[in-house]
Amino acid sequence: QVQLVESGGGLVQAGGSLRLSCVTSGRTFSVNHMGWFRQAPGKEREFVAAIPWSGSETYYADSVKGRFTISRDNAKNTVYLQMNSLKVEDTAVYFCARHRFAPSTFWYEYDYWGQGTQVTVSS
Repeated sequence: QVQLVESGGGLVQAGGSLRLSCVTSGRTFSVNHMGWFRQAPGKEREFVAAIPWSGSETYYADSVKGRFTISRDNAKNTVYLQMNSLKVEDTAVYFCARHRFAPSTFWYEYDYWGQGTQVTVSS
């Protein structure tokens, strides 16, 4: 069993920054591949970023590439999403999730999810 808890969301003006955190407990964090997804009202859940257990590579949606950075600290069982140059269209609930086998852009391949944290970007 794996538990994930996100934090760090909030209200920010366009152009601002936020850093999301996702703390994992239960199963050894270092063997978990992690992803961030988001879901805006009335829209489907979409991929944001992913990172393998080693942290050796990172993957991003085109919409956030160059603005967001995913990272992890295995000693703290935590994965981060640094979000810079935020846009109004980044407004959504952000979720972290665990993939058992490899980082993926497909949300349905992840088996454990956090409860989500709201990010609201105002104009």
